[in-house]
Amino acid sequence: MKSRWSGLKEINAQLKKKEEVCAIGGIVWNLMRHLQLDCALLSLEHHKFRTQLENAKKKAKFHGWWTFLTTNLLRQHRPQGADASKFQLQKTAHSRKNKLFWIFHFGMLSFRSIFLFVLVFVTLCPANAIRSFPYKLIDSKDDTQSEFIQFIEAPEYQNGPECPVLSTNAPASSCDSLLVHIAMTLDSVYLRGSIAAVHSVLKHTFCPENVYFHFIASDSNSPTPDDLATILKSTFPSLNFRVYNFSESLVKNLISPSIRQALENPLNYARTYLADILEPCVDRVIYLDSDIIVVDDIQKLWSIPLTKSRAIGVPEYCHVNFTKYFTDEFWFDSQLPNVFEGKKPCYFNTGVMVMDLVRWREGNYRMKIEKWMETQREKRIYELGSLPPFLLVFGGDVEAIDHRWNQHGLGGDNVVNSCRSLHPGRVSLLHWSGKGKPWVRLDAGFPCPVDRLWAPYDLYRSHGVPQHNEQR
Repeated sequence: MKSRWSGLKEINAQLKKKEEVCAIGGIVWNLMRHLQLDCALLSLEHHKFRTQLENAKKKAKFHGWWTFLTTNLLRQHRPQGADASKFQLQKTAHSRKNKLFWIFHFGMLSFRSIFLFVLVFVTLCPANAIRSFPYKLIDSKDDTQSEFIQFIEAPEYQNGPECPVLSTNAPASSCDSLLVHIAMTLDSVYLRGSIAAVHSVLKHTFCPENVYFHFIASDSNSPTPDDLATILKSTFPSLNFRVYNFSESLVKNLISPSIRQALENPLNYARTYLADILEPCVDRVIYLDSDIIVVDDIQKLWSIPLTKSRAIGVPEYCHVNFTKYFTDEFWFDSQLPNVFEGKKPCYFNTGVMVMDLVRWREGNYRMKIEKWMETQREKRIYELGSLPPFLLVFGGDVEAIDHRWNQHGLGGDNVVNSCRSLHPGRVSLLHWSGKGKPWVRLDAGFPCPVDRLWAPYDLYRSHGVPQHNEQR
């Protein structure tokens, strides 16, 4: 009996050491990762120990947990006659270790501590898909907290001495001919990425005061366009921008199911309607996705001419198998493939585009894209979301731009969140197209190497502390 209990004491000492490691690691992780204790144990303990903790957490009940421990576990360790002693001696070391695990990992926690852990886990952990985040916003009108975001204020970036001077009514007007126009969509899911993208543009351009941002936000979602404008103004006090309402009813009846639900978001199709949404005086715009950062002067991309009456300029990737973007039903149709007759279409990504809105309006490209979306609802001619209609309309007739302006695919493919490296050559723009997003992987503690390039532009505030501050 004595030797058996000495063995249990040794196990107890080992578990105490593990408990101390968990406690210290939990405190550090709490400060860095919103007190997400489950994730902390994942990185601190080996797989077997983590599994034991998870099983114990599932079995433990919030109400009556202490009664369960004292009346069931401790009672089994108390001698109750010869039979009971004999029964105890037959207990295996594994069984005793499991019971001591319960005692020392839950019995030592006070009611107040467990309540705090439960409260933090419920309120801070994302409840929806991995793209959702617990953002907060301080409403400047009534000093009450709303349900969205906090960002730290970005540095103020000013024009260099050689920048052209805007007219006196700027930045109020978007019609100044000296402005560089950038269009992006804006919503709660990708807001953190959008803020980082804006930050990167301002940081690397020689004339940041000459850049005007056009943000497209849904009129059906929360936060509202006005809320998003408030967030932008507090983060970039000197930014030239406007937030436009996008009516999802324009496109909802045209969207067909895609291989990934995120691709069915109506805002993904807003780029088709830019010529109708923006002011008529805006005759040219750069469209950017929200999961990009620019590491070069955006003026260089803006200055690329669109020749031969072309409406868009994009990097082309002619080595990619173009046929895979459409189904057999498309290619075996007697009429549909004729759209590419006399052309040499190549794959391109619509996350970075230089658009001539005058030519877009003249060519009635919105109607042409919508026509292909209607065909898709009748026949399954492609699997992706908003990209294939652009390939059908513009394939073989785009202004080819240098690949450095869209190093895309850094988020893996559309199904698997995988790490990818940069393509060979110069880089002016990094694009995390695909399933994986850098802020999600960084917060989870499992970033890809290329995600470290995104972190310095992240302005998200976590409990008053900028995220990934060590990267700055």
